[in-house]
Amino acid sequence: MARSLSSAAAIAVVLLCISGLCRGAERLGTRECEELGFTGLALCSDCTALGEFVKDQELVEDCRKCCTEDSDDSISKLVFYGAIIEVCMRKLVFYPEVVGFLEGDKDDFPFVETRSAYGSPPKLIMLDDKGEQKETIRIDNWKREHIRQFLKEKVKPAKSDS
Repeated sequence: MARSLSSAAAIAVVLLCISGLCRGAERLGTRECEELGFTGLALCSDCTALGEFVKDQELVEDCRKCCTEDSDDSISKLVFYGAIIEVCMRKLVFYPEVVGFLEGDKDDFPFVETRSAYGSPPKLIMLDDKGEQKETIRIDNWKREHIRQFLKEKVKPAKSDS
């Protein structure tokens, strides 16, 4: 009797997982994360912060599937030294919040460049102190003020030597 109960419980768990109800612990591979706009370099606490900026639960869940667990000795906040907003200029008309940022706010962020890439959804390419790409974040559903706030908190431009 106990054996058939444990077998039934195991089958129930498998069915729940197949139906997608236990997806919380699912981890995605590098390719899937990059297709979603994440490189896997984000700390999981950054996904929580992302959830405060963007009220899109699916996006936050995708972030959690691609993030690196925080450790006690890690820096609690990743900081970048520059950013590139990459977007297809032909598709830009479909993203009024990004257009608003580029036309009205971008000049407040001299460390942010704009780059056109055919077919690319709007994304932030975050750079390290050497100008190397460290993380990519899709911003196609972000609000203008969320882009501003994210850049203010996450990008600290390198000090110039002059």
